[in-house]
Amino acid sequence: MPSSLSMRRKAVVVTLALAAPGLLAVSAVPSALASSSSTPTDVVLERLPDEVPDVVEITVPGTKELDRLVATGVDLDHGVEQRPDGLEVRAIITPTEAKALRQAGFETGETLYTAEDTEDALEQRAATIRAAKAENAEFADEATHPDVSDVKITRAEYFTSFGVPILSVEAKWAEGQTATTTLTVERDSGPGTAFGSGGTQTISRFVDASVYLYHRGASPTTGAAALTSRPDRIRITSPTGDVAIAKVTDWLPTGDEADPFKGAGYQEDFITSYLDPTQLYDRIRQLATDHPDLAEIVELPNKTNGYRRHSQAVIPAGTATADNPRRLAITSKAYGSDGGNALSVRVDHPTAADQALTVAVDGSLVVVTSATDGSGAATSTAAQIAAAINAHPEASTLVSAATYRGNAGAGVVPAATVALSDFLNAPANVSRDPHAVYAIKIGKVRDGSKPGVFFYAQEHAREWVPPLVTIETAERLLRNYDSHAATRDLVDNLEIWVLPSVNPDGGHYSFYDFNSQRRNMTMHCGTTAGGNTDANARNQWGVDVNRNYDEYSFFDGYSGASNNCNGDTYAGPSELSEPEAKNVDWVAAHPNMKWSMNVHSSGNYFMWSPAAYRTPGRITAPEPTLEEESLFQGASSRILTAIKRHRGLSVTPARTGRVVDTLYSAAGNSGDMLWYKYGIYAWDFEVGSTFQPPFEAETPTGAGAHQEAMEFSNGLVEMLRIARDHDTDTVAPTSEVKVTSSATEGQVNVEFATSEPASVFYTTDGTVPNLRSTMYAAAGLREGGERLRVAEGTEVRWITVDARGNVERGFVPGREGNYRTWVAEVGYEEPLPASSTTLTLDRDEIRAGQTGVTAAIEVAATGAGAQPDPEGVVTVYVGDEPVGSAELDGSGRAQVALPALSAVGSQLVTARYGGSAELAGSTSLPVALKVVAAPGVPSAAVALTVSPKSITAGKRATSSIAVKVDRDGDVTAGKGVVDVFVDGVRHRTVSLDRNGRATAPLGPFATSGARVVTATYRGTQDVGASSSSPVVLRVTKASSKVGVKITPRKVTTGTRARVTVTVKAPGAHVRGKALVKVGSRSYVVTIDAKGRGSVKLPRLSSGTKRVTVSYLGNAHVKSAKKAVRLTVRR
Repeated sequence: MPSSLSMRRKAVVVTLALAAPGLLAVSAVPSALASSSSTPTDVVLERLPDEVPDVVEITVPGTKELDRLVATGVDLDHGVEQRPDGLEVRAIITPTEAKALRQAGFETGETLYTAEDTEDALEQRAATIRAAKAENAEFADEATHPDVSDVKITRAEYFTSFGVPILSVEAKWAEGQTATTTLTVERDSGPGTAFGSGGTQTISRFVDASVYLYHRGASPTTGAAALTSRPDRIRITSPTGDVAIAKVTDWLPTGDEADPFKGAGYQEDFITSYLDPTQLYDRIRQLATDHPDLAEIVELPNKTNGYRRHSQAVIPAGTATADNPRRLAITSKAYGSDGGNALSVRVDHPTAADQALTVAVDGSLVVVTSATDGSGAATSTAAQIAAAINAHPEASTLVSAATYRGNAGAGVVPAATVALSDFLNAPANVSRDPHAVYAIKIGKVRDGSKPGVFFYAQEHAREWVPPLVTIETAERLLRNYDSHAATRDLVDNLEIWVLPSVNPDGGHYSFYDFNSQRRNMTMHCGTTAGGNTDANARNQWGVDVNRNYDEYSFFDGYSGASNNCNGDTYAGPSELSEPEAKNVDWVAAHPNMKWSMNVHSSGNYFMWSPAAYRTPGRITAPEPTLEEESLFQGASSRILTAIKRHRGLSVTPARTGRVVDTLYSAAGNSGDMLWYKYGIYAWDFEVGSTFQPPFEAETPTGAGAHQEAMEFSNGLVEMLRIARDHDTDTVAPTSEVKVTSSATEGQVNVEFATSEPASVFYTTDGTVPNLRSTMYAAAGLREGGERLRVAEGTEVRWITVDARGNVERGFVPGREGNYRTWVAEVGYEEPLPASSTTLTLDRDEIRAGQTGVTAAIEVAATGAGAQPDPEGVVTVYVGDEPVGSAELDGSGRAQVALPALSAVGSQLVTARYGGSAELAGSTSLPVALKVVAAPGVPSAAVALTVSPKSITAGKRATSSIAVKVDRDGDVTAGKGVVDVFVDGVRHRTVSLDRNGRATAPLGPFATSGARVVTATYRGTQDVGASSSSPVVLRVTKASSKVGVKITPRKVTTGTRARVTVTVKAPGAHVRGKALVKVGSRSYVVTIDAKGRGSVKLPRLSSGTKRVTVSYLGNAHVKSAKKAVRLTVRR
C-alpha cells in the first residue's frame, strides 16, 4: 500500500530533493488554479475535416520546449527519444497543424507513418477475416570515495534485444544541472581486462522541466562504439577528474531456454486479426458462454455517449478563410442515426427585387429564401439566416444554425443545397445507441474473496494492439484451465478482470472514420467550454480518457493535459466527467483489487507511478517508498523477462521506470488514480514500436500486431503469477547491513540491503524500532538505498517488513528485544544469537565413590522471533573440572552420566554449551549435588559466609571459610588449601590457618546480577575433598559520575565546539549512550568501554548556553547528569 495514501493531495506540500551535490531542492504547494500548470502558448491548432494526419517527428531542444509543445494540445504518441540535438517526439498531425506548429517555432521532421500504412493494416485485417470465413524483450571498488566523488554510476546493465548486445548506462554528475557536457563511459572487455579495451560510449544529460535528472545512454548497435563482448566493469571520469567504477549487471537475463511456465501442450495464439470494440465484446461474451464455471460478463455501470453524432453541414462547403464571413454552420437537433441524416437545407436566391428573408419546411427539407435588394441581388447574411432559422417554429425543431466559429457573419450566404450527415461510416452492426461497456471476470471463485487483478486497454481509441493483448490473455487462461496445472492455480486463486476496450465509441470511430482518433466521441465544446463545434471540427472533439481521472490531475495544477476542448489531451470539463473513466474507477474501487496493468501503445515502455508533475520545478506526485519502488522494479524484471522469451524483445532499462522519469507528465491518468487512491500496484505497458503496425510483422524482429500481442500477453500472465506469489508469500525477508568509512572524521556510512522488496524501519538513539520509526529511503532518482551517516560506534537497531507483512525473524514490532542490532564500526562482526542452557539432576544426593547420577541438559535460543536450532556439544562440569560431554539431539537435549565423586559435601554441577556457527554458547546455573562420606571414612565439613551479601558493580565482598575434620567423632581444624568458586569458575585459592579458617576477596565485578559462591576444600592424604553449600552474592548497579570538557576554550560563532563526555564507575562496564542537550536540540554520544565519547556541535549563536549531559546508564551502571555553561562570543 503506498505510504502516501493518507495524504490529501490538494493540501500536501511535495518536495523534490536531488541527491547530487550542489543541486537545488524545490518545494511548492499545489495551486488551486488549474491553469497554473499550463505553459503559456498562443498556438491554435485546427484539424480540418478532410485532412488525414501523419505521424511526424518533432525535435525540441529540451523539456521546457516539450512542455510548450504539449501545451498546444498537439496529439503526441507515447514516445520520447533523446537525440544529440534534443528530444524527439512523434506527433499525429495534419498538414494544417504542422504549418501552425512551424509558425510557432517548432521544427517538423521526417514523416514516419501515413494513412496508407493504416489502410494497409486494415486491408490485412479484412483479408484475414475473409480468409477465416472461407476456411474457418554493483558498485565495485570505489575509485574516488563516494562521499566526495562528483559522479556516481546508478545503473550499468547489459542485455540483448533480438540478439544484439547493448550496454545501458545511467550516472549522476554534480554539475549536470548547469553543464551540458556529455560523459564518456570506458568499458573493459571482460573480467580482468583494462578499461577501454572494450571500447567507449557517451551518455548525455536527461533534463526534464528544466531539472537535471541524470545522464543516460545506450551503446550503439553498429559502428566502432558497438559492443563486441560483454563488459565486466565500466569507468566514468568526470570533467573534474573524479572517477566512478561500477560492475555491469545483466538486464532480463534469459536465453533460448524453454519457458518455465508454459511446458508441453500449452495453448496460445488465439488472435487472427485486429478487432473493433463490438468484436472485442463479442469475443469475451463467447468466452464466458464457453466457460460458464470460470468466467462471467460484467456490464459496467456507466454507458458511453455512444457511437453517434448530430448531423451537420456548412454552407459553403470547405475551409477557405475568405468564406468564413458568409459561411453558415448547421447542426441537426436529432442524432444522425435518429433522423438527422435525412435532413437537408437549401438556400435559394430569388431573382425578384425587394424580397423578404423567409424560412419554410418541406418534410425533411429546410428551405431558406434569401432577401433581395432593389436590383434582385441576394442580401441575406449568415448572421441573418442563422437568426431566422433559429426563430422559425418548425425549422428550429429540426436544426440549429450559427455563423462560422464566432464570425460576425456579415457575408451573404450563397445559394446551395446540402444534405446533413453525421459522417459516421461504421457498418450497421455497430450500435449508434449509448454503448454498454463490458468486462469479463475470470476465476473459479469470483465473489471478491480472492486477490483482484485488473487488465484494461484502449483508453486511447487508436491503440488497436493493446485490446488484442488482453483477449489473448483471457483466451490462454480459459483454454488452458483443464490441461495446464499452473494456469489452473492462477484461475482458482485469483479474480481476474479483463476490460478489452475502455473507450468503445472512440475505438469504433478510429476503425471506421478517423484512424488517428485518440479520445472518446463526446463533444464538450460550446458556450461553456468554447472551441469549435461545426462539421469541419468533427475530428477535434472528445476527452482524453487517460487525463480525466481524479488524482494529480489538470484540475489539481499538474502538467500534461489541457482545457482546450479541441485538443487531443483535453482533460474534460471536470475530473471523472466521462463514463469511460467512471467505469475504470468503479472496477478499481473493489476492495479485493490489488494489481493492475493499463495496456497502451506504442514505444515499448514499461512504467509505473508517479506519472504527473507540476511545472515549473517538476514537482512530482508523491514518490513510492524504497520498498514499493523495489516491488515495482522487481516485478518488472519478471514481467519483461517473460515478454523477452517470445522472440527476444528487450524493453530497455531506459524505458523502464516511473512515468515521469521515462516519458513525460500525464496529469489525471488512471495509473496514478489506482495507485494513490486505491493502493493498487499499477503498471502501464506501451506495446510495440510503431503506430498501428501491420497485423503480421514483415521481418522476424519487426513491428506486427500479432507478434506484439503474443509477447506482451506473456507479460500479463507473468503478472498474474506475481500476484499469486505475493498472496502465498509466508517467507520473511532477511536483511544485511554494510558499514563503510566516510569522508568525515568520526563518522561512518551505513546501508541496508534486503532479500526481497521490504521496508527497513530503524533507530540510532537506542529506542526500540517499530512501524513508525524512520524508514530507510532511496538515495535518489533511479538509485538504490540511501547512505546513512552516523557517528562511529552508534548502535543501529532495525526491523524489516515485506509487502505481505512478513517480519524478519518473526519479530513483533515495538517489543523490546524484537529487532536486529549492529554497531556502526567498519569491520564489526555481529554477535551470534544468545542461547540458554538448563541442567537438572535425576537425584540430589550420592555416596562418595558411587555412580548413578545422570545430568539432563536442554539448550534453547533465547532471542525474539525466529531463531536457529541449537546443535553441537554440551559438557558437564563438577566445580571447574569437566566430567563428561554429549551431542545435542534435534530438540536441543542431551544426557550425561556423572562419574563417581570422591569429594564430600555440596558439589556444584554445571553444563556448558559450546555454541555453533549460528548460535552463541551458554552455561547453566549450578545445581548442588550432595556427596556424603562412606561410613568410617574421615570427612571434612566446609562452612562459607559472604559479607556483605549485596554490593554494587565495581566493588568487593569478602568470603570467610571454616573447615572441620571429623575422624569418628574426633573433630579437629582442617589443614590445607581451599578453592573459592564464583558461578562455577575458580575465583581465588587460599590456605587455611591453624584454626582451619581463611578469607578470600570476591570481585570486583564489572556487571550486575546474582553470583553463586562456593568453597571447595581439597583435602589431605587421609581426608577427602569437600565443598560448602552455595551462597548467593547480589551485585547491583553501580553509581556513575559524569565529567564534561568543552574545547576549544574560546568558542566563537565561527567555530564549532566539541563536547567530550567522561563517565566514571570504577570496575564497572560503562559502555552506553549519553545525550548532550544544547537549547532545544539534543545530540547522541556513544560512550565506549573506556567511558569516553564526544560530539562536535554545530556553529552556535552568540550568548551563554546551558549544556546538559545526561548519561543514560546501562544494565550495570546507573544514569547520571551534569550541566555546564558555554559562552559563545562573536
